[in-house]
Amino acid sequence: MDQPGYIILSRLSAQMRATQVLANNIANADTPAYRAERPVFAAHLTRAGAERIAFSVDRATWRDTRAGPIATTGNPLDVALRGEGFFAVETQGGERYTRAGRFTLDATGRLTDPDGNAVLGAAGTPIAFGPGDTRIEIQGDGTVRSENGVIGRLRVVRFAEPQRLRAEGERLYAADDAPEEVARPQLVQGAVEGSNVSPISEITRLTQDVREFQFATQFAEREGERLQTAIDRILRRRS
Repeated sequence: MDQPGYIILSRLSAQMRATQVLANNIANADTPAYRAERPVFAAHLTRAGAERIAFSVDRATWRDTRAGPIATTGNPLDVALRGEGFFAVETQGGERYTRAGRFTLDATGRLTDPDGNAVLGAAGTPIAFGPGDTRIEIQGDGTVRSENGVIGRLRVVRFAEPQRLRAEGERLYAADDAPEEVARPQLVQGAVEGSNVSPISEITRLTQDVREFQFATQFAEREGERLQTAIDRILRRRS
């Protein structure tokens, strides 16, 4: 394959990647606290004789960290975060972080996320309720209490570089950097943060990317026809 073919293949790969990211954003438009993602591409420059040639390179994925809208649910176990921070949960793979505060109680009285991971308190242990704890209150600073007194305080942490967090599924993040405690978190009981994805904007971007992919595909087809014509001419001359 000659240089134009390699260039258009790199462009097709980039457009496919962009389309996949947008499609995933649209699929998670209703996922609590989901953060939209954007692919980051760069141009790799090389030389072919006296000419400079640029190839598209998939560098990374950038995460839109803007907060999603907060919707009131009335469920006392739903908790939304205003401003920065993440809840900490205990998973089989270790401590993970989330802003999706749609919590519930498991059979043992532990506060858990939708996947059954225990929600951690400030002491690093799971928040757990007794059989007599029926009126649950989660205050703005994260203090958890019932009619029997204080149960604990939700652990809310932040990261100096949130873009370094690694997404695990659609709600959890893993971190290589040590978290910092948020001294004054702002929690809202009976509410859930929604996705920050704007479906209309994402569909518009997706339409544009599909068109770009179609243009690149048409170019690849024409390039293939050009090469086939050249091969046919060479074979005719040799016969």
